[in-house]
Amino acid sequence: MKDDVFTKKIEKKFEFDESVASVFDDMLSRSIPFYDANSALIIDLICKRQKEGLKVLDLGSSTAKFLLMLHNRTQTKMHLKGIDNSAAMNERAKRKIQAFGADISIEEGDILTYPYEREDIVVANYTLQFIRPIERLKLVQKIAHNLNDEGVFFFCEKVIFDNKRLDKEIIDVYYDYKKAQGYSEYEIAQKREALENVLVPFSIEENIKMCKEAGFREIDTIFQWANFVTFMARI
Repeated sequence: MKDDVFTKKIEKKFEFDESVASVFDDMLSRSIPFYDANSALIIDLICKRQKEGLKVLDLGSSTAKFLLMLHNRTQTKMHLKGIDNSAAMNERAKRKIQAFGADISIEEGDILTYPYEREDIVVANYTLQFIRPIERLKLVQKIAHNLNDEGVFFFCEKVIFDNKRLDKEIIDVYYDYKKAQGYSEYEIAQKREALENVLVPFSIEENIKMCKEAGFREIDTIFQWANFVTFMARI
């Protein structure tokens, strides 16, 4: 379904309810530049590490789009699991997984309090930015603590720039991108208002510093388009 959530005046802050879940795949492809290409890059790097029984956990798995893309690329039996706190997202994810006959587990839960087990790969695609800054470091510490040896944490984030002029110019470039995807200025303004104080981005430097404080040894950026960045952290 086409994303038309913000064609009407907003009445509440942004949340991942049924109205968003029903159009979320379209929202991803039209709102996040190179979403599929970036996901494919992460999957390429996971596949270079694939082995029988490799455990991959997707935090904020939404409609399971990423996990299904990964499932379609794997050549060995891996344990694929997603966690999301939205019942509407999980319901759609489970229906898609069943339709594709994929072996993927979906659990409903809060990623801040979830009882993590040891994982080989953890992925968070545009998820951390929705976690309150005061809680974000604790979550990344949990992730680092529960990764196996040579484990990897991939995460994608919208970022801000310290240079205010550059930050404003980049935002303008991004809004031009959204207009080219068919969003009106009214929809863009409505979504920006709904996301205020809900989506709280860090700078690239702040994300790297957070990962180091959490216990990660190496942190690299592996993809960037304007204010969208993908990080790869290793323990």
